[in-house]
Amino acid sequence: MPDGARFRYISGSIHYFRVPPAYWKDRLLKMYMSGLNAVQIYVPWNYHEPQPGVYNFSGDRDLEKFLNLVAELDLLVILRPGPYICAEWEMGGLPSWLLTKPDIALRTTDSDYLQAVDRWLGVLLPKIKPHLYHNGGNIISVQVENEYGSYYACDYNYMRHLLGVFRASLGEEVVLFTTDGTSASELKCGTLQGLYATVDFGPEENVTEAFMLQRLYEPKGPLVNSEYYTGWLDYWGEAHSTKSAKKVANSLQKILEMGANVNMYMFQGGTNFGYWSGADYKDGYKPITTSYDYDAPLSEAGDPTDKLYIIRSVISKFQELPAGPMPPPTPKFAYGYVSVPQVKSGSAKAHGYFCLRVPSGIAVDTSCGFCSAFQAHGFMLYRTLLPQEIVESALLSASGNGVHDLAYVLLNGEYQGTLERDRVNGINISGQLGDTLDLVVESMGRINFGANDSDFKGLIHNITLGTSILSDWIIYPLDIDTAVAHAWPPTAQSSSGHRGPAFYTGTFTTPGISEDSYLKLPGWTKGQVWINGFNLGRFWPVRGPQQTLYVPGSFLSGSAINTLVVLELQEAPDNPKVLFVSRPLLNVTYNYTHKDRK
Repeated sequence: MPDGARFRYISGSIHYFRVPPAYWKDRLLKMYMSGLNAVQIYVPWNYHEPQPGVYNFSGDRDLEKFLNLVAELDLLVILRPGPYICAEWEMGGLPSWLLTKPDIALRTTDSDYLQAVDRWLGVLLPKIKPHLYHNGGNIISVQVENEYGSYYACDYNYMRHLLGVFRASLGEEVVLFTTDGTSASELKCGTLQGLYATVDFGPEENVTEAFMLQRLYEPKGPLVNSEYYTGWLDYWGEAHSTKSAKKVANSLQKILEMGANVNMYMFQGGTNFGYWSGADYKDGYKPITTSYDYDAPLSEAGDPTDKLYIIRSVISKFQELPAGPMPPPTPKFAYGYVSVPQVKSGSAKAHGYFCLRVPSGIAVDTSCGFCSAFQAHGFMLYRTLLPQEIVESALLSASGNGVHDLAYVLLNGEYQGTLERDRVNGINISGQLGDTLDLVVESMGRINFGANDSDFKGLIHNITLGTSILSDWIIYPLDIDTAVAHAWPPTAQSSSGHRGPAFYTGTFTTPGISEDSYLKLPGWTKGQVWINGFNLGRFWPVRGPQQTLYVPGSFLSGSAINTLVVLELQEAPDNPKVLFVSRPLLNVTYNYTHKDRK
């Protein structure tokens, strides 16, 4: 209760790292006008420390600028700095460089892990301290770790260590809390004396019973649902997730009638730009879509939905709404078709990047995959020569499901097919002694929830051809983003499509306007898109459900030529072009077959 007055928060989650900075204020204003008095914010460690000891808090990573904008709108903050955050984010916010210690035990008292955590918190927490409520800021509470009761380790000493670090840096006055699901095992391992225990649950659960579980660990004090689910995430290849607005509103009303505090997760979802989407592990690897729309009250593009207005009506029964109208949706524009002719095969260009030589005669390094070449995200090329003539086709396969996550196979530059984690473990190829075998390996995001093992990327087990283990690989880390940012690829010449990894590029103008749009890729298969050097994220229309990529107007120029680069990994249409439309399409799912991969 700030200032000793009776208080409860009605909050919503927003992730500054999923929203372009140009739109931060717009989204926050819409949240304020919805009747919220607080917002909940994660801080992803890997977003701010991309390499050990290298920190980035500028531009779209300017956390303090975002906190100041929140304060300008008179909103309070519930901060969730991890170090693990889940959030359907790459590796749950933990930096992939931790995996250069292959035996590291994440989220435990492992000495290598704690050393890195302490260094990170030693940078982050001093930035947070001036923003605490009792220091004149707007942060009223800070979460320690996240849903730790869902993790296998149940390491109380780890939680005690974090409690000590947070207290030493932030002081005794700030409220430190935990969040866990509503099961006895989750609350047993996720709570700790000295940290206020809160719960998370959605509209499907019984509100009274859920809070009774919280009361077992917090007999006194406020009832708190730290993650009340307004929607849910999407996985590639599954239906678009939705939650009934009526059910969300009805359960919200019950929570508020009990006098409880609530944070709606998400209030605006946003977008997993670039390579930032994570993955769950539930009976197999399940990568998360680029869109993080979440069926939230504010859409991926920050537009008010019917769900928002129903929620706003419920909130109005419990506290006065701000005067004035809800800000309108951002304008959208259908810029139409853009031709994107083919440039050059992705593998043919690969030799122009940095390369790491694996010693002759050694099979694929299985210690940590991508991290053996200090590659965090994206793509890596593995190249070797066929050790013998294969007259009749032989099975090229990865032992132990060893491709993380997809490998696009080329022989002498000709696309052969795709190996895919948990789906396609082998394809047949034939060739001559000395033929060049390339595997362009793609990371689809490290697991953020549901598995206890470190999620190494690349070829993490041996690759076999028939009965022979292939060795003598040369590995090329492909820093495509840096190349695209420096105006590569050059202007395209060919106009036809192509099978296998290849780049396509085109230009377009938006005379006098730079409004939001959505990019549709009819006839394309799977890949990545950049606009004016910015990585919009992954597309995979043959798998679905997402069919369009959100294009913020702030990424476009109304006065200069805009450049579009498409990396297609499997098969492009005969007449390569893309289509800018004014409405999103997030809910088309196709039945997967092996044919999609060839």
